[in-house]
This record gives sequence, structure tokens and C-alpha cells, in this order.
Amino acid sequence: MAETPPNISPGAVLPPKKETGKVQPKKETVRINLPPKPSAAPTIKLPTLPPGGPTGAPTAIPAPTPAPQPASRAVAATAAPISQARPAPAAPRPMPSAPTMSGLDQMLAIAAGVAGLFAVGTVVWMMLIPTN
Repeated sequence: MAETPPNISPGAVLPPKKETGKVQPKKETVRINLPPKPSAAPTIKLPTLPPGGPTGAPTAIPAPTPAPQPASRAVAATAAPISQARPAPAAPRPMPSAPTMSGLDQMLAIAAGVAGLFAVGTVVWMMLIPTN
């Protein structure tokens, strides 16, 4: 008696196997040259903060005042073309004060906090539901 696979009912007919006389061609391997991977990300240099910090608080060092020029330098400075004369450095602008929150901003912040707590509570509650 012919053996039948265990998953097929005895009355089922098996489809015939496909047999072609063709030989499948062997696939060729193609190598491509890729650029080398960078060893590390480029370093980004951040600017340093002034001694007073980002708050803009006054420092103990007073701002430098321009010293009076001697007469010989004054004559040389006036003889130089105007395009070469450097303007005096501008005084740093004061930092703007911290923005205040309006009533609408406060209500939206509270609503966002309540919604977040509700979401966390719902997740915990769903985890505690027994499953069979």
C-alpha cells in the first residue's frame, strides 16, 4: 500500500510534482566597493559661556573703558583711510527677562499632566486585568 502523508485525508488526490528538464543557472556573486565607514561622529565644539553665566547677571569685572590716545596715535589714526578704521565694540545687549506663563498656559499644562496620569493609570489597570 502506498504511504500517504498524515495531514491529508485518504480520499484526497496529491498534485503531481513539477519536473522540468531545465537546469537552473547558478547565480553569480558581484562584489561592489563601498566607502569606508567613519570611525566616529565628528566632534562639535560648543561655545563657552561668559563668566557671569547665561543669566546675564552683572559680573564683578567692570566693562573696559577706552583709554585716551596719545597725540602721535591720534594723528596717525586720522590719517588712515576710513575703511581701515575699526568701530568701537558695541556694549552687550541685556538679556530679556524670563517669559511669564499666562492663565491659559497654566491650564494647558495642568490638563496635559492630568491626561498623562490618566494614561499611566489606564495602562496599569489594563495590566492588572486577569486573562484566562
